[in-house]
Amino acid sequence: MDRIYFQPEIEFYDRGQEVLDRFPEAERIVVDSHWRIPALRDDESIVPEWNRVKRTTLVLGVRKSMPIRPNGRSADFIAPGHANGCAMACAYCYVARRKGTSNPISVFVNDDEILDALRKHAAGLGPKPDLQTDPTLWTYDIGEGSDCSVDAAVSGSVRALIEGFRTIPNGKATFATKAVNEAMLDYDPQGKTRIRFSLMPADLARRLDVRTDPVPERIAAIGPFFEAGYEVHVNLSPVVLYDGWEADWRALFREVDDTIPAAAKAQLKAEIIFLTHSPELHETNLRWHPKAEDLLWRPEIQEPKEGSTTLRYRRGFKGRQVQRLREILAEEMPYCGVRYAF
Repeated sequence: MDRIYFQPEIEFYDRGQEVLDRFPEAERIVVDSHWRIPALRDDESIVPEWNRVKRTTLVLGVRKSMPIRPNGRSADFIAPGHANGCAMACAYCYVARRKGTSNPISVFVNDDEILDALRKHAAGLGPKPDLQTDPTLWTYDIGEGSDCSVDAAVSGSVRALIEGFRTIPNGKATFATKAVNEAMLDYDPQGKTRIRFSLMPADLARRLDVRTDPVPERIAAIGPFFEAGYEVHVNLSPVVLYDGWEADWRALFREVDDTIPAAAKAQLKAEIIFLTHSPELHETNLRWHPKAEDLLWRPEIQEPKEGSTTLRYRRGFKGRQVQRLREILAEEMPYCGVRYAF
């Protein structure tokens, strides 16, 4: 890490000092707000260097509000983020670049306050209905705006949250990841954290999953993480349509089936999420990663969502492709249920 932007109040938190101590050689720059940083927001010249900025820049701040939002897909609720932004640079990423021309990792150093808010929220809930999110526990996505496996290499916040959920009787944490952080095998989640490894055909990932761990490594991690006490699901996302996509996904499912142990298969479930795109991201990619747009920008089979500029595959056509992927999954991995698909 070469540069750390930070709000001055982070030095009153142990987590803030911990992160600063991890990167003693980094240049330190005080800012009024972890959002409004002109060097990240206003400098359009850094768009082609998006990767470098993500790799070398960190932001530290204090989370002021603790919103807990209903979800119903990956989780029952979205937790207040312990971080946002990402060191990865996937070409299709839907996370708004709210800092402007780059979106490096921002770590919030008051994760103890986040955990307190989650405890209070869970304590106020009634009995858990048997829903696709989980049959017995209220689930909280702790990584909506970042990748927890990468965040855990920057600060101890992720470990604190995973350990904290062991003490929430009716709650479970969950997050999706495109990275394998073996240090997390020692966190002892005791079944109270669900990790969702994001998968797509490996050749496709090499073109779109920029700065992520290779797909075979993610598949190989399913067994060890299950054995370490995590519930492990897979996130089949995004599903990108192109000539030959069906054969590529079938090959991926066979690789999973050949790799993971029987015990991990018995608890495995999948989420299926088809690609969404936008004209704004298309324009950014034309400057940053234009070859990706050969796969992502398909106006002949895409349409805007109602009342939005976000593009999805055309209704009807998309539904048939969703059904086809579910059929291939059932043929190759019949033990893997689908929690949701859209």
